Amino acid sequence: MTDRDLWQLSMREIADAVRSRSTTARAVIDAHLERIDAVNPAVNALTVVFHERARALADAVDAALDAGEDVGPLAGVPFTVKENIDLTWSASTSGWPFMAEAVPAKDATMVRRLLEAGAIPIGRGNMPDWGLRWDTDNDLFGRTLNPWDAFRVPGGSSGGDAVAVATGMTPLGLGNDYGGSLRLPAYAAGVCALRPSAGRIPAPMADITEPVSLSLQFFAVNGPIARTVDDLDTAFTVMHGADGSDPAALTLPHPAAYDGPRRVAVVRDPLGWGVDPQVAAAVDRAAAALAAAGWTVDDVEPPLIEEAATLWRRISTTEMVGAFLPGALPMPLSHGSTRYFLDNAEQTEVLASGEAYGGAWARRAVIAAAWERFQAEYPIVLGPVSARRMPEIGYDLSGPAATTELWRDHRLLVTVNFLGLPSVAVPTGLDEDGLPTGVQLIGPRNADHVSLAAGRDVEAALGGLTPVEARIAGAVA
Repeated sequence: MTDRDLWQLSMREIADAVRSRSTTARAVIDAHLERIDAVNPAVNALTVVFHERARALADAVDAALDAGEDVGPLAGVPFTVKENIDLTWSASTSGWPFMAEAVPAKDATMVRRLLEAGAIPIGRGNMPDWGLRWDTDNDLFGRTLNPWDAFRVPGGSSGGDAVAVATGMTPLGLGNDYGGSLRLPAYAAGVCALRPSAGRIPAPMADITEPVSLSLQFFAVNGPIARTVDDLDTAFTVMHGADGSDPAALTLPHPAAYDGPRRVAVVRDPLGWGVDPQVAAAVDRAAAALAAAGWTVDDVEPPLIEEAATLWRRISTTEMVGAFLPGALPMPLSHGSTRYFLDNAEQTEVLASGEAYGGAWARRAVIAAAWERFQAEYPIVLGPVSARRMPEIGYDLSGPAATTELWRDHRLLVTVNFLGLPSVAVPTGLDEDGLPTGVQLIGPRNADHVSLAAGRDVEAALGGLTPVEARIAGAVA
């Protein structure tokens, strides 16, 4: 064991300690519940906390270990579940008040697999309603605060889980990523996230019974947020693979290590549109770390980023406009999400005909093929998560032009979604204001282990930043 508090340990450290009986699953859960009770009132990251149920599951793990049973590789590890991922004893609200009683009949596959591995759900992570904003706020649960700076957004849409991981309330959060919703809040919180390749982890609902838009099928994935790259890998190893329900999910080998070509394409300023100095410095640090670890590092930009990012925006906005307009919104969005949706739609040229919509998807194959060829030479693309530091609260609602500025800032972020590629976000130290910096490491399609390998090398050189004590007035942390 270690002299650190149990809530400061990684997933692997917790599981090893519980399985070796150096501690108990109950002690682990109690420590995390105490941490939640102390910190969550200040940051509002978790919407629901499963005090009694988590303790009961921990007692069951301990009883099974006492009986000599194998309880799984993640024995006693707490995890949180984003509000749009199915968990049978808690409503999957997606941040909507009208879904407050929508308790699913089955667990999502990723939740079920973690439970079978001995892990224990401890709470629900907050999100913007419908996952619509790069912020975390809704009318049902309110705003999640960034623990590093309460005036800056925590990112979205998996902001609650990222803040919970960063502040020691859980070592693992489950989220999803349609336009950066895992990597951006991880960047804001100073933690790690894995956006897997499309199809590697099954859908967030237990059964698909309603139509699913093409962009959700191709752009959205589910994945883990954790404080270490090893923990991302451990969680992915448990969760990935087809489940006989999600028709897009597939089972592929997940190697434990990477022994292929070690070449990195560094994109310091995608498209030359500008980045904050702190962002440029973070990419420099990560590039130096990879070079020191034996990677060949070249400054070269992958092809067609602007077209990929533009088509991501046009396709996603076209589908949202089709869902919500014309006429009254069929689902009541919060004021913030309504404002963002309308401002973004005003700034985006929608694909107004079937020919234009089909043509956009046809171009995706051309762009993806160009990236496939590029990554045969450069398996890793290193670049910013965002071109700016996290903006202050309210920036995304400050007018239509702000939605375009944010999209420009996130141009490399959404390119990854458009192409369905794996990407690992890792922290790269603090800037001069004590705010976390970070980068993303984009791997080849279905080669998630390559991104993880590069992430480990950056992490080994630059270290982690969390758990952090929340810098918020009134925090008991």
